[in-house]
Order: sequence, then structure tokens, then C-alpha cells
Amino acid sequence: MSAQRNNSTAPRTRPGFNRPAPMRLRMGLIMRKGMDFGPLGDMETALRIDGVSLAPISTGDTSLVSGGVTVLATATAEDITSGRVKGVVVPGGEADEAGVAQVKSLLLLAKAQGLPVLAFADSVALAAEVFGLTADAPGAVFRGDKVALINERAELSAVVATIA
Repeated sequence: MSAQRNNSTAPRTRPGFNRPAPMRLRMGLIMRKGMDFGPLGDMETALRIDGVSLAPISTGDTSLVSGGVTVLATATAEDITSGRVKGVVVPGGEADEAGVAQVKSLLLLAKAQGLPVLAFADSVALAAEVFGLTADAPGAVFRGDKVALINERAELSAVVATIA
């Protein structure tokens, strides 16, 4: 009956309401046990809203189980060296020796390729050590010999807009 009337109570759809944001670049997400983005919250969603497609990179021989969900790696270290990813995202996580060594080796690859590294939580200090810089913030972007601190989501959007 409501389909016959043109009034404000009729059910309607909103075109494009659930349409995902277009992806403009692909970045590797280094998977760590206990992944955490610290006080900035869910950075994965924020990055996707900014048009970043995240490709998980494993730091071990197996897939990662996070919150009861198995995350399969879709990128490798070779994607970093070949340029198939335009940067690397490193969340905080558990600091076991083998995992930290793998993260450092991936960061060294990204540094050698001149790719930006977005680090969050305790990974900021880890990336700062690899890049030979100092940074004290909930998040930071490392590229070459420069670092940009991220204290809020708006700063993340501004930095991601500069990555091509």
C-alpha cells in the first residue's frame, strides 16, 4: 500500500549508502600476535576509509588467529621489494623475540625500498630504532630520514593522502 503513495513514511533505499570507499593504494599490514593500534583505536577501518587496501603479511610460518578469526597472509616480503605494496602498516603486539626479529627484517626491507612505514602503539619505538630516529607518539610515519608523528585520526588521513 505504501508503494502507491508518495509520502515520507514509505520505505525507501538510499543509493550508495553501503558502498565501500574506492581503494587507491595497497599497503602491507604486518600481522602480530595481540595486534593493537593503541589509543588511536581501530586504524584498519580508518585506513580503509582513506582508500587503503590492507594486505596482511605474516611474521611467521603460520596464519594468525585474532579474536577467533583466522587471518591468512595475502602479501609477502617479496611484495615489499617488488613494489606491489606502497607502504607498510605495523600495529603494536606481543614482543616475542622471533616475532620482533621478523618485524625488524620487514621494516628494513621497507626502509631499503623507500616505502613509508606507519607504526602504532609499541611499534613506534621499534620502527624508530630501525630507522635510527626518535619518536614518541601513539602513531608515526617513517620514510627515509623523516618521521611524522600521528596523535589523532585526522593527522593519519593527511599523511595517507600524500602516499602515491
